[in-house]
Amino acid sequence: MNRGFSKKSHTFLPKIFRKMSTQSAKERPESLRFPFLDDEDTISTLKESKTLFILRGLPGSGKSTLAQAIHDRYKDACKVISVDHYKITPLIRSSIPEEYSKVDEDLVDYCKREISVIVLDDTHHERERLDQLFDIADKYRYKVIFAEPKTPWRLDCPQLKDKNQWKLSAEELKKMKPSLEKEFLPMYFGWFLSKRSSEILRKAGQAFLDELGSLKAFKKESKYFPSVEDPKIKIDLTSYFVKRPPGVLHCTTKYTEFGKAAGAEEYAQQEAVKAAYGKGFTLSISALFITTKTVGARIELSEQQLLLWPGDADKILPTDNLPRGSRAHITLGCANGVEAVQTGLDLLEFVKLEKREASGELSASEKEENKQLLTETATDFNVSFGGNQLGRSACFLPWRKINSGAFIASL
Repeated sequence: MNRGFSKKSHTFLPKIFRKMSTQSAKERPESLRFPFLDDEDTISTLKESKTLFILRGLPGSGKSTLAQAIHDRYKDACKVISVDHYKITPLIRSSIPEEYSKVDEDLVDYCKREISVIVLDDTHHERERLDQLFDIADKYRYKVIFAEPKTPWRLDCPQLKDKNQWKLSAEELKKMKPSLEKEFLPMYFGWFLSKRSSEILRKAGQAFLDELGSLKAFKKESKYFPSVEDPKIKIDLTSYFVKRPPGVLHCTTKYTEFGKAAGAEEYAQQEAVKAAYGKGFTLSISALFITTKTVGARIELSEQQLLLWPGDADKILPTDNLPRGSRAHITLGCANGVEAVQTGLDLLEFVKLEKREASGELSASEKEENKQLLTETATDFNVSFGGNQLGRSACFLPWRKINSGAFIASL
């Protein structure tokens, strides 16, 4: 699984029709085995998304070969930017060379043209340079996925001395090595919807709010929405839920806070998480729900997807005992002053009520007190799993404001 990153750290999709690849996974060497090259669902999802691949690694480690393999797989949907062509020598340096301005010009041009897959081939051993790229990806709403060569010699400086075109010595390569060995954790991991899936789910959510606001039975509950002025005609829920998530929608699995959160390192090192990074999934939405604070989509996770779900994510109190995956959701909107994290907490309250009602513990008065609505609507979406780093704001893709970690998914 690769690590993805992006600044604000994913009537529905049709079935994906599979196409034969130009080179089968069996023919491809082990060093080029990645979900985004071998898995047809992942490839189809990425083609309908906007993804920036940031290739990292020492000179001579095989990045250009990987870049060519991605281009061969995605063909006209892909553009490759190789920093080698800009004559920028990869070294440990005190500041980012001015020559990178031309690289960024070309990158921004591709972003403005909304090229589905952009590959940036460079060592990317400097945090400052990565922050610049995250800013660009965030501005143009691109998911970022880190990919590193799997060649046996990728960290062997004596061998790389003979393979790199810049004629760098083993000592020069060793100075760059520590920054490339360090693993960057995102703000959070999760499934990120494709651009098309995000648009379709947003429209479904809008239709849900419009229909709900027109229902006579719902108008009686207008007292629970204090900012609603005249519910006699229609409750304007669109205006009520003023905070909408920007860019592609996503379902968070683990909030890692760049490695600071409890259990972050352990989660990132799980084999299931590593294998899933950058891989395409299909998420199943079982319901749309609304409270006075949030509106969201409830996700029903498969057994495979539950392997990526943290064991403690479904607890508010230590005594809570809810089914694993109960909190899985996609936030569609929040009332003024409410943060997106509240959506998952609201969903857990729904699940608790369901559990109590099923066991006959819910009294008539409690049912009356809890007027939140849960509307069933089964559908599937294509998405991808990855890591996003929103940093200062809050997506499974990049760092800083960008930071999150991403699996790729579709509904």
